[in-house]
Amino acid sequence: MRNYTYERKMPTVAEREARKAFKEADVKVAMAEYERTQKAFHANHERLKAERLAREAEAARKLKT
Repeated sequence: MRNYTYERKMPTVAEREARKAFKEADVKVAMAEYERTQKAFHANHERLKAERLAREAEAARKLKT
């Protein structure tokens, strides 16, 4: 049986700064993707709503005649 001990290496200032920069970039990419997805969702929702309202109006018009 082996007894492994690991010492945690403290990151250097440069490593911390690099991690911070990459994290900020990742957050920007994630937020842009989220916003793009939300915009597409809402556009599709509005399109489907308009189509549904048009179908309902057509059905109501046919019932009146």
